[in-house]
Amino acid sequence: MRPEFLVFAVASLATGATADPVFERRSQGISHTYAGGWEHFIGGGVAVFDCNNDRMPDLFVAGGAEPARMFINSTGEIGAELAFTAHPLPDQELGGVTGAYPLDIDGDGLLDLAVLRVGANKLLKGGPDCSFSEFTNLGFQSGDRWTTAFSATWEQGQELPTLAFGNYVDRRDPNGPFEVCDDNMLYRPADGLYADGQPLTPGYCTLSVLFSDWGRRGRADLRVSNDRHYYVREGQEQMWAMESQPRLYTKEDGWREFKLWGMGIASRDLSGDGLPEIYLTSMGDQKLQSLEVSAAGPSYKDATYERGTTAHRPYLGDDGRPSTGWHVAFGDVTNDGRDDIFVAKGNVEQMPSSAMKDPNNLLIQQADGRFVEAGDSAGVATMERSRGGALVDMNMDGLLDLVVVNRRAPLEIYQNISQPEGHWLAVGLEQSGHNRNAVGAWIELDTGDAVIAREITVGGGHASGTLVPEHFGLGDVDTVRLRVIWPDGAASDWEQSGVDRAVLVGRDGDAIVVSDY
Repeated sequence: MRPEFLVFAVASLATGATADPVFERRSQGISHTYAGGWEHFIGGGVAVFDCNNDRMPDLFVAGGAEPARMFINSTGEIGAELAFTAHPLPDQELGGVTGAYPLDIDGDGLLDLAVLRVGANKLLKGGPDCSFSEFTNLGFQSGDRWTTAFSATWEQGQELPTLAFGNYVDRRDPNGPFEVCDDNMLYRPADGLYADGQPLTPGYCTLSVLFSDWGRRGRADLRVSNDRHYYVREGQEQMWAMESQPRLYTKEDGWREFKLWGMGIASRDLSGDGLPEIYLTSMGDQKLQSLEVSAAGPSYKDATYERGTTAHRPYLGDDGRPSTGWHVAFGDVTNDGRDDIFVAKGNVEQMPSSAMKDPNNLLIQQADGRFVEAGDSAGVATMERSRGGALVDMNMDGLLDLVVVNRRAPLEIYQNISQPEGHWLAVGLEQSGHNRNAVGAWIELDTGDAVIAREITVGGGHASGTLVPEHFGLGDVDTVRLRVIWPDGAASDWEQSGVDRAVLVGRDGDAIVVSDY
């Protein structure tokens, strides 16, 4: 971590007092479980997005061996008690779903879904009022895979997004399951269609992928997190340089080889230097990594143990075996101006070397940059086998709520009822033409003492994706200037904005148009 930036950014935003966050469960009336055998020990994701343009985020939830389900946000009013209603899908028997990610594939202003499956993956076209149908005009064919990860980006000059699907064990190999990891697949559009996918070889049993412009150099590369349990010996974590012919970064580029039982990825600029830190979940230690100062390539170092981010053992009960981390999300849950971290935890199934009772983490960032556990006091320390999740403001009151998908246990929804410690701003982006939601853009907020940078990405987590306005906790800051560096590299002018509101930022040449969301 770069302490000179950390102290500056934190001191400029944070409020003085720190109150514990508080969540209340709002899962009444919702009956859904991620279920199934070996092929669904992993996965169990949720896509969170507004599919009916009422500003309230809705849920598409993987079911594994059970059908996937859609739940429409029926909260109704801003700040009201969270409520969701089951909504029929076009294919009521859409089984084998491990996860899903929202994005506007065809640029029509309606969000679509990339659905990951044990079997053929699907691209579902979003229609009015949360209707979906399979795309038939894109040429996309995934084949029969065991897909557990996804990310998307728009490469320069392309109308359609580039899609990356991360695949796990090759179920067709009779010598498996150990050391028979499947290739990952990259789909680059050509002439408005997806040709045959390009294998990203070698694959090392991937559980999370994320396109990110890690060094803000104008190109998103693909970070890949892999599960050592099945690659066993020869594998490692990976990053693909998205050149005309993708290649793996190596030691010569500054990439440091390391191995994980990798499960999830999240990125967020915690230090205030404009570059995202990376959080990687795993069996055992969770890793928070930052780019080395003046690094010429993707050279990352681990945060020290004293930072409080390893979350390597249960903090409740008497089970001292290593934890198993799955989904991870950053977010400022009390609006004190410091991003916190949620980690979903749970044993794979009955692995005796790992903790069986493994509560989810809610790591609250302190004024000195350390993180302190608050999962129990906040009311989110479930002992179920959690998998996917999302940290999203689901009733638009300026506080981040929580949804958690559990294996062989019901879906959980938590409403954030914390006493806010500061102001907030939620920012959604929109541009005309293709890539309507400006994936790959950077939002910058100037608070007067610091600039907060946020990259718009699709992917990462554990089989779970969100596409909603970006939430910024601001602490004592009561007015900001904002600008957007659009995906083509053009930087907008700075515009003033009030706080405690959700805004939609549109593109008008070099200017931006800020309106209520």
